[in-house]
Amino acid sequence: MLESSNIAVPLRWRPMQPADVDQCVDIVAAHPVIGPRYGADIENLGRAWRHLLGSAAVNNAVFERPDRKHATIVGIGFAVFVRDKFIHEIKTPPLPWVGPELARRVVGGDSPVLTDDEVRDANSGAGLSEIVWAGTGVPEFEQTRDFYHLMVSSYVEAHRGFLLNELISAQAESVEQLLGGVEAGGLYWNPTHQDYEKAPPEPAGVFVARPHLVGITRKLALTRRGSWVSTLFDYRPPRFGFTRGEQQLLQTALTSFQGTDQELAGALHLSVPTVKKMWGSIYRRVADCDPELVPDSTLAESGTRERGREKRRSLLAYIREHPEELRLHSRKLLRQNLRQMTGE
Repeated sequence: MLESSNIAVPLRWRPMQPADVDQCVDIVAAHPVIGPRYGADIENLGRAWRHLLGSAAVNNAVFERPDRKHATIVGIGFAVFVRDKFIHEIKTPPLPWVGPELARRVVGGDSPVLTDDEVRDANSGAGLSEIVWAGTGVPEFEQTRDFYHLMVSSYVEAHRGFLLNELISAQAESVEQLLGGVEAGGLYWNPTHQDYEKAPPEPAGVFVARPHLVGITRKLALTRRGSWVSTLFDYRPPRFGFTRGEQQLLQTALTSFQGTDQELAGALHLSVPTVKKMWGSIYRRVADCDPELVPDSTLAESGTRERGREKRRSLLAYIREHPEELRLHSRKLLRQNLRQMTGE
């Protein structure tokens, strides 16, 4: 059961950085339930995460408690898009502990994690399958409502706008966590029937004590509205077809509506003229599809400062509500799939 939080300072989250990896692995290793599941494979975990950082297939978060001098990491979330073959393998008896299995394979050169190109293609066609590799915290915070709500909000923010096909949660460490995953919208995997079911195939205490899976597919989620997990399967295809560089500029700009071109250039290691040129390209793409969203785009490019600011605010407000525009995708594949669906 989640406890009321008496934390005086709010928690926050951010993407994992290479310098965080050792601390995050230590949290996993010290966990009384999750750590023993890894055994000797805990040595592979840090190497695997470092190898994957920066990949389009990775969605992660470091949860920290800020104080006057520094922030203390109190939890982690790490999820990966994987190939359908791996999903089939882990759903076939005997089921493995997924975290150690992923660590072994990534380090051993047999990684099931999608490449950037595979993420782009799957997000433009059949959809993405994801496994939550880790989602835990230090004992002081793990069972608090503040920590749980931060984990949920960060996960939702990282996944809105993807074309998701199947989600599998982190393997539960307790009956309480197992039930929480089901209340959030997950279903129990029955390896004998090879199907997701509403009730566990054995008593919950037995189910959680050995390798198990809780997850949901897009097809099932669309019939089970009401949970926050089901909302992740709501999807709209992107309209504008931004390039990867344009997506990165927009994503950086979203951190502050007041971000100047100089600040954006510094954050992205680009020149100011390059940033200005990219904004011009972005405005033209949007105007070609939706002229009313950024009217008179030539004025923004020609240096009309206040008009340019208003255009940027309008566009970023739209992008914030339409994160699919920032997800890796192929315009060509999206058009092909649309033609197939409409029979054209």
